[in-house]
Amino acid sequence: MSARNLLAALTLVVLCLLVWELRWVLLVLFGAVVLAVALDVPIRKLMQLGLPRHLSLLVVLALLILGGALVIQLLVPELLTQLQQLTSLLPSLVEKLRSIIASQPRLSELEQSIPEQFSWERIQPVGFQLLGVAGGAANGLIQLLLMSLLAVLMALDPGSHRRMVIAATPRPARPMMKRVLDQCRAALGGWLAGMTLSATAVFLLTWLGLVLLKAPLALLSALICGLLTFVPTNGPTAATLLPLGLALLISPTLTLQVLILRLVLQNLEAFLLTPLLLRRTVNLLPTVALMAQLSLGALLGLPGVLLALPLVVVLQVGMELVVVRQIMDRWS
Repeated sequence: MSARNLLAALTLVVLCLLVWELRWVLLVLFGAVVLAVALDVPIRKLMQLGLPRHLSLLVVLALLILGGALVIQLLVPELLTQLQQLTSLLPSLVEKLRSIIASQPRLSELEQSIPEQFSWERIQPVGFQLLGVAGGAANGLIQLLLMSLLAVLMALDPGSHRRMVIAATPRPARPMMKRVLDQCRAALGGWLAGMTLSATAVFLLTWLGLVLLKAPLALLSALICGLLTFVPTNGPTAATLLPLGLALLISPTLTLQVLILRLVLQNLEAFLLTPLLLRRTVNLLPTVALMAQLSLGALLGLPGVLLALPLVVVLQVGMELVVVRQIMDRWS
């Protein structure tokens, strides 16, 4: 190995170690880019009406604040009430599950082991774990605030940030970098808009269906189902557990009805609504999306799961334009 190749290999190793050490900084930066693109979609619509960018940004932020305040005023009191009801219903749900387990002879050993799992010796360390969770929540809140501030600054002047990235690219690759940035922005903006509409539709349809079925805690269950739509493949399935468990307290008939409702809505969202809304953006394969969520979730936890799909959208565009077209298609 020549000295030049050795130096290149060492440089690559150092860069990889640096990226790993700065992974949380890069995660906050990428989250800010995602939020900035989300803000840029309505900003561009307002700019087409003749408003300058800074006024368009102020209008969008004002609408978000007013809309958030309205949602908080309308939904939060009901959500708090339903959360209190959920805490009071959880013991009943546990007893219901234990009775179902006890009625099955093959599951009797599991039913006998449940009290052992909740002994004082096992519960005592939970207090220390809760302190760690509280510290992690405070750290996450600080990161979210920093991410939001960076997103507003990027949305205020995206052209300067774009020119900075292009200027850091070697001159022969600058035209390609411009294409990559433009198409990544278009794909990410379309994906965010489509997923937001899809999640809103799932929330409203689930809320309406659970209200018509007279299921308990309909608003809380629908909100969780809508939010977990942003985590495809396993998110909607996990969201179904809450309304199913609550319906189990009422009757097996209601449980079956809630299950059918969620299956219908999940298939409607997965095979009709989302493909229709995302037909002009990147088409993510379910296997790629699931592997990205598992990988980033193992490395970065919940923030990695939430940002896995936007990152895959960007990487897929870059891979197609650079790796496939510039390298693989020209291989001889």
